[in-house]
Amino acid sequence: MRNITYCLLFLLAGPILGLQALRADSSQVSPDPRTGLYRYDNCVYINSAWNDGDSFQVRLSDDREVTARLYQVDCIETSIHDTTAARRLRTQRRHFGLSDYGETPRDSINKAIEFGEAATEFTREKLSQPFTIWTSHADARGGGNRIYVFIETAEGHSLAELLVKHGLARAFGVYRQTPRGVSQSESIERMQDLELSAAAERRGVWAYTDWAALPDERMAERVELEELRVAMRSGPQITAENPININAADASTLQQLPGVGPALAGRIIEQRERQPFLTKEALKKVPGIGNKTFEALEPLVDVADD
Repeated sequence: MRNITYCLLFLLAGPILGLQALRADSSQVSPDPRTGLYRYDNCVYINSAWNDGDSFQVRLSDDREVTARLYQVDCIETSIHDTTAARRLRTQRRHFGLSDYGETPRDSINKAIEFGEAATEFTREKLSQPFTIWTSHADARGGGNRIYVFIETAEGHSLAELLVKHGLARAFGVYRQTPRGVSQSESIERMQDLELSAAAERRGVWAYTDWAALPDERMAERVELEELRVAMRSGPQITAENPININAADASTLQQLPGVGPALAGRIIEQRERQPFLTKEALKKVPGIGNKTFEALEPLVDVADD
């Protein structure tokens, strides 16, 4: 009966359930009923040339190898092979106030990458002993079996928090309720407070921040992001004839729906990580979506690709 149920779920929700099916194969692991997260103890870090501070290969306690992508943080890029990575690096430099470092843009880029490499080494060192992973097996994209995770080191510390505390990452990325039951909104605020503390102590990359230039750098980033949003809104519109799959849409796509801002988009993603939406009406389980909001969303969404 259980196998039949999983097959039905896969047919209803489409490819997004691929990772859900993988976790079902691990009969020795059950999710925490409070958080929907699976716990894997004694995980092992796998050295790889493409590992970085927040994304790296690991072996779970059931011997599966996956690419772990940390919730809550964003480390500086170390390998720039395309325009997407180059733009991300520019965003990171602006966030840390590094754009004007040195005599040329190359000086700024090299300094930023230096701290990306420092974050990679920091993560490798902190995970040199077996560690614990919590995950809902939510797809982190990027190719392969790449999933979002929380990690607790052998010493019992949150790896994401350690990276931010040492000035090796910014408090930015995908958030959800933590393994300890801390809400998404409280988790965001805590990580931002840790980042503020690291900046005040000039730890890590913050030691090279140009504080006078920082406001203008961040404003330039906001202007460009708004231009991108305008361009996206001028593209294909979400309509009853062209609905979006709420089991697959990313946060920026969800925010194109009426009444859906960053916080609500995050709650939709968190809810589907626990269990994919099998019906449109399941959206009502998401905090903040009442009858009125659902009426506006219902004709614009779907739960599976045609």
